[in-house]
Amino acid sequence: MTTTTELGAKSLTAWLWRQLTSMRTALILLLLLGFAAIPGSIFPQRSQNPLKVSDYFKSNPGTAKFLDQLQMFDVYSSPWFSAIYILLFISLIGCVLPRTLEHLKGARAKPTLTPKNLSRMEFHSESEQGSLDLAEAWLKKHRFRIRRDANSISAEKGYLRETGNLVFHLSLILILIGIGLGSLYGMKGDAIINVGDRFINIPTSYDVISFGKLQSEKSLSPFAITATDFKATYELKTGSPSDYKLTVNVADPVGSREISRIIRVNSPLTFGSTKVYLQANGYSPLVTIRDKTGVIKYQGAVIFLPQDGNLTSTGAIKVPDMNPQVGFIGSFVPTFARNSQRGAFSTYPEVLDPRLLVSIWTGDLGLDSGNPQSIYRLDTTAMKRIGLKTLKLHETHNFGEGSITFEGWTPWVNLQIVKDPGKIYALLGSIFAILGLLLSLFTRSRRIWIKERISGSGLEIAGLAKNSAPGLENEIVALVNEMRK
Repeated sequence: MTTTTELGAKSLTAWLWRQLTSMRTALILLLLLGFAAIPGSIFPQRSQNPLKVSDYFKSNPGTAKFLDQLQMFDVYSSPWFSAIYILLFISLIGCVLPRTLEHLKGARAKPTLTPKNLSRMEFHSESEQGSLDLAEAWLKKHRFRIRRDANSISAEKGYLRETGNLVFHLSLILILIGIGLGSLYGMKGDAIINVGDRFINIPTSYDVISFGKLQSEKSLSPFAITATDFKATYELKTGSPSDYKLTVNVADPVGSREISRIIRVNSPLTFGSTKVYLQANGYSPLVTIRDKTGVIKYQGAVIFLPQDGNLTSTGAIKVPDMNPQVGFIGSFVPTFARNSQRGAFSTYPEVLDPRLLVSIWTGDLGLDSGNPQSIYRLDTTAMKRIGLKTLKLHETHNFGEGSITFEGWTPWVNLQIVKDPGKIYALLGSIFAILGLLLSLFTRSRRIWIKERISGSGLEIAGLAKNSAPGLENEIVALVNEMRK
């Protein structure tokens, strides 16, 4: 008859800790974290694209409500994702740190004693010639750690294999720390500005912005940027970009003296821990829209988004002040070409022969419905199309409710503002992880024992290769040959 004893609170805690800090649990949690990140790539995330989330709710209201309860639109800030992340962090620390301490103790310890029966070891060999002194000299020359006893030598090599393994796992902890710091104290935002416009680092200036858990609007660095010039250089044959150069004036928003700076793709502006990157570029057509009486209802640059490498761009122009309201779905073509298959398209990214193609709509723009709209798209649900037109530069087209004039264009740039205090830790962790992995993969661990024969003349030599690493047999053969010399 067997009896069972109940675990006390202390014993149960110790058992749970052992389970959590096992390598098997760490691997399972790492796999779970990968699976948990999959919904973030399938469903739109509020922190990255709130308009797509809004569109998903419109097209799938029932499914979206259910998914929202599971926080599928806020995956990376959800409690279940954070729980896996924190458990993985604790598991790695509890698993790796004790092993590291044991490894440090072992690194200072002498190699193990020589076994009594070397004939049972791998690659056992005997040599009639040689001495322990000669063997010790050869082993030191080949960077073995040596333990010399009265009639034997114990040598060990390849201790860096375990060191590399531990460095790799410690680096994973450093990467997790970097990611955690970024999610807590970081921020990221994007803003598209036309050349000539001014960007002030406040939340309303951003197209998209997201803050870390412990950050808010008050944590934004105070600065202002005015885009004064943008120059894009392209290869003549391929049209691929060779250089982007944005000239800006930088100032404190309270009105200090402006300083001219240059931003390139791999040369961002830096304001403390905040960096401003040049991400993309495009064109904003300049248009003037008048009503029937000739009164200007809209005049200015409208940002269009590129659709291909030659910057064929699309956008929307909304004029709510006209009665009835008017909207335009437009395409801007920097270097115009047309064929029967593709229609109008651009053959080169620079503005050499521009055209503005507009589809004209009249009706209700839906701006008063309370639902958020993208400035780059036109909601034609309650509208009627009244015309199509391809405009050359400075050309005016009259339609039933007024007229539109294509006045020109101005370049725009997309600025990405990033504050990520954990990036340096993640970078260092990645570098050390690669170095540790290389050490672990290419270092061969083995032991060699040398003992004087019982008869008193000659030596017995044998070894042991950890993890069946190759090369031990060749080293023992080389040592035996050295003794026979």
